[in-house]
Amino acid sequence: MKFKALLFAAAVSVSTLAFAQETAEKKVSPPAGNALVGDTYGAGVAKASESKAITVDKLSKKMKKDNKKAENVAIKGTVTDVCEKKGCWLTIKTEDDSQFFVKMKDYAFFVPTALKGKNVVLEGNAERKVISVDEQKHYAEDAKKPQSEIDAITKPKEEIRFVASGIKVVN
Repeated sequence: MKFKALLFAAAVSVSTLAFAQETAEKKVSPPAGNALVGDTYGAGVAKASESKAITVDKLSKKMKKDNKKAENVAIKGTVTDVCEKKGCWLTIKTEDDSQFFVKMKDYAFFVPTALKGKNVVLEGNAERKVISVDEQKHYAEDAKKPQSEIDAITKPKEEIRFVASGIKVVN
């Protein structure tokens, strides 16, 4: 009887392990969707925030005055890139043609790659941070940048990081 119980427990363990491995190996990809005007992701964006949204450059100037953080702020801009693996980050084009990096709050929502080229309003918090070489390379790999561009990343850099709680496509 003990042998049968032990054999049953072993079979359950092997089945559980196989299922867990199969689940872990499934490819996670960005959500489907066309990112149409009015579509929202995450907690959405309040109508008042939409009308008060500022550009990335204005946010940068505000953060120089107000030190390193800006909470509950709304920004607007054009999406230039979306994480191809999960849709877990995006970049916004700035007035000087640089990139502004956005992550999703608590990794709680993702966006479709169709968001590229769309104008959006984002609500969330911004913080000036130093980004390590390893982290920069990780995101460059996610963006499928050429190896030469990845290898050229050799120094940490300071930038504004935005953590979005909600995103709305505006046009």
